[in-house]
Amino acid sequence: MGDTRDDTGKTTGAGSTGQGAYDVVVVGGGAAGLSAALVLARARRRVAVVDAGEPRNAPAGHAHGFLTRDGTPPAELLALGRAEVAGYGVELLRGRVEHVEPGFVVRLDGGAALLARRVLVATGLRDELPGIPGVREHWGTGVLHCPYCHGHEVRDQPLGVLGTGQGAVAQALLLRQWSPDVVLFAHTLRLSEDDRERLDARGVRTVTGEVRALASGGGRLSGVELTDGRTVPRTAVFVFPRMVPRDALLTRLGCVRDEGGRVPVGPSGRTAVPGVWAVGNAVDPRALLVTAAGAGAAAAFELNHDLVAEDTEAAVLAARAADGGVPPGG
Repeated sequence: MGDTRDDTGKTTGAGSTGQGAYDVVVVGGGAAGLSAALVLARARRRVAVVDAGEPRNAPAGHAHGFLTRDGTPPAELLALGRAEVAGYGVELLRGRVEHVEPGFVVRLDGGAALLARRVLVATGLRDELPGIPGVREHWGTGVLHCPYCHGHEVRDQPLGVLGTGQGAVAQALLLRQWSPDVVLFAHTLRLSEDDRERLDARGVRTVTGEVRALASGGGRLSGVELTDGRTVPRTAVFVFPRMVPRDALLTRLGCVRDEGGRVPVGPSGRTAVPGVWAVGNAVDPRALLVTAAGAGAAAAFELNHDLVAEDTEAAVLAARAADGGVPPGG
């Protein structure tokens, strides 16, 4: 069994993983994973959280919509969460889970292996951005995707929406709630007459022509450049990225994606594979920080009940064995 490192950088080897199986190994230390770990630890479960340190919202300066923590930098929010769960004895391991073997043996890069009774996957998703110059450079600052996360901060400013997918029309109509000056750049999107009617009625201007690049000024986004030479001034642009779930661990364990390309889960994150739960953006692309945290807590409740049922069955069998293997009344 190899060594890994905890969240403080301290090496943790076989000694910390050789005390028997964890009740739950949580893969992913974002809001969903840490919330689940907190509830489980308070239920006196032995929990480890493995995280690679690559949060989806790292480019954003602040996280919003999380009650009592609105406006907190994402890194600070995670640091607070890690400190809370560590206070309850949760082991925080920095690393990447390479695969999970049935049983469960959770194998990390570097060779460490953790034994677990249950596994909770909260690995999130990755955003595939359109290949328009300037999009990636301004991602999380001048290029945004969620009006509920960032709309208030750019309210009443000249906003744009890139027409890189069918969701662009709905996004433009929604953004009109935050600003009277919203432009939908059709780009390669074919707008129907119904689309145009709704956009016009809502006061959203449509600009035709393909987008060549996003313009910058003073290190900030300043406008949208079109291939015909026009530049439309904008201070923020919204785009729908292609959201790709980080669910390889789930599919390798036998979970099957549905028609929408997601691994289906129950209301509390239970997958079709016994002993495996999944929460957050790994299975729900619409989950915000606060809803991901709530999903993690809900999964923890069900996980603990599942473990209690198993513990009870084991205790009953042990009591019968001590009594000569005869069930009560036998």
